[in-house]
Amino acid sequence: MIKYVSVILFVLAFGMPLFSQPAPAIDENIPYLMTFGGNAITTWGDDDFCQIFFCLIPSSQTDPVYIRVYDPDTGGALDEVKEAFNSVINFSIYGGIGCWSDTAAHSIRLTGNYKRGYLLSSKSFGNDLKYDKKWHSFGPFNPSEGEDDETLGGHVFKIIAQGISGDDGNIYKYFLSTSPVENTAVEGGNFFTYKYHFRLSDDQKHVCQIYPFVDDRTISIEISNFDWDNDGIIRIFSVAKNGLLCDVSGEDNWIVRRYPIVAEEKNSTIEIQFIKNQSLQVRNNNVVVAIRNQYNESLPFYVIPIGGVPVYSPKIRMR
Repeated sequence: MIKYVSVILFVLAFGMPLFSQPAPAIDENIPYLMTFGGNAITTWGDDDFCQIFFCLIPSSQTDPVYIRVYDPDTGGALDEVKEAFNSVINFSIYGGIGCWSDTAAHSIRLTGNYKRGYLLSSKSFGNDLKYDKKWHSFGPFNPSEGEDDETLGGHVFKIIAQGISGDDGNIYKYFLSTSPVENTAVEGGNFFTYKYHFRLSDDQKHVCQIYPFVDDRTISIEISNFDWDNDGIIRIFSVAKNGLLCDVSGEDNWIVRRYPIVAEEKNSTIEIQFIKNQSLQVRNNNVVVAIRNQYNESLPFYVIPIGGVPVYSPKIRMR
């Protein structure tokens, strides 16, 4: 667990107030998360029909919390249909030992016991208008039911959204709340994932961004993206990288590109920007992104960037 100590020490050193937001967060400018039914085809932008998120509850939070899902059903106004809606997506909440620390849940591939932990709540959703463009609350959860980790300064819960059947796309988002009926922020809370499945905006003027955290052991990173569909360009920003172009994947394939990490980028956040195609409108583009270090360890994307959005410093040169 040594590799995670730097994250919480960095947060404490800078005294950053963290406030829970939706996942995706407003500042990420990403409309929704996405997960397809278990019988879907990967050419629609989901490589494994499963998305794993974690939420961090700070040690200061002792009152119950709720994990809320917006539009959990697959049908209606937001979701992506193929012929007729027939998909079932299961949402499961896990706590207890191993729910986060077992790195099978961090992997780019669904291997090992990625469901490790204590199953706290589970519900499957099909095509049900009762949930269309509405919130469903899981909980209440006692924060102590999450996996306790001193290096992160709190308790961690795992959320698995997995396609059970069907071939449609479920479009949804999360919120960590102290209320079952409204979105009331948990002060100091945060969502993070190691493999981000999301829907890009159809608006060509929108720029989306996600925020991986680079720890002090990292000397190089591999950025992987899946099924970009010629939807513009991807750029990387940090204290040492000023809009470095990232290779983009084609239809139904992964592409991987390695980048060096300089000393000043360690223990800091990197911004990955997704800039839409300005000459051709690409609609309903679903993308998967992951990032690993030189040890093949996945690095986390925090919806509230640790240390804030990176600011490029021209005094720092890549070596």
